[in-house]
Amino acid sequence: MGQPDGGRSTLGQQAPGQQARGQQPLGHQPLGHQPLAHQPLGQSLVSQVLAGAACGRVRVERDLPPGQVVRADWPARHYGRVPRFRPDTWSFTVMGTTESGVEHRWDWAAISRLPRCAVTADLHCVTKCTVPGIAWEGIAAAEILSAAPPAGPVTHVMVWAEYGYSANVGIDDFAADTTLFATAVAGVPLTQEHGYPIRLVVPHLYGWKSVKWVRAVEYLTENRRGFWEERGYHNSADPWHEERFSHQE
Repeated sequence: MGQPDGGRSTLGQQAPGQQARGQQPLGHQPLGHQPLAHQPLGQSLVSQVLAGAACGRVRVERDLPPGQVVRADWPARHYGRVPRFRPDTWSFTVMGTTESGVEHRWDWAAISRLPRCAVTADLHCVTKCTVPGIAWEGIAAAEILSAAPPAGPVTHVMVWAEYGYSANVGIDDFAADTTLFATAVAGVPLTQEHGYPIRLVVPHLYGWKSVKWVRAVEYLTENRRGFWEERGYHNSADPWHEERFSHQE
């Protein structure tokens, strides 16, 4: 389930939603109510990303967090096996301290009808490699917050994936206008190894916070450590401060 690997990207050491150094503000770009594809296309996701960067269709950041090096491929890292997607039984749940006091749940057809957005950002792995300019497409986290609002005391979310994998994220990071639940890259559905059918992308944090194969979001009133955080990784995971390990807290 998610390796403390590449995470998706960052727009800089700035606060969530602010622009990176020397860059124009990005945020998510609405794509409207486009249906989500049910199966990944055969074309290589890596070739799509690299071709897009070469042709100038995606923005490549010139600034990198300390210690990061750009690499020419996009390895898929995860702990455990890749889950099989079953659209007939799949569901996405928001639970915990919701404003309504009840759980909110979507099946695949319902989640596919939510408005879509696009965010282009680099992918920063905690292992010090960066994949530049990934053109993510999916559902803004703000869209989920609007459909299933948290109660006032909520400070963090726990994002749950297949097989019980989890990662904790601050509510401000989750609500940032560049955070999304990605379903595609550059118009091509994610491959299963990269999180199909849906993964979280938190562009300004290290990649292990960008959980693959998401199944639920839990609203928390107190911070709680997720899978890798319990195993020695940093609670906050800011790449611009090199927040890699728990001993740095």
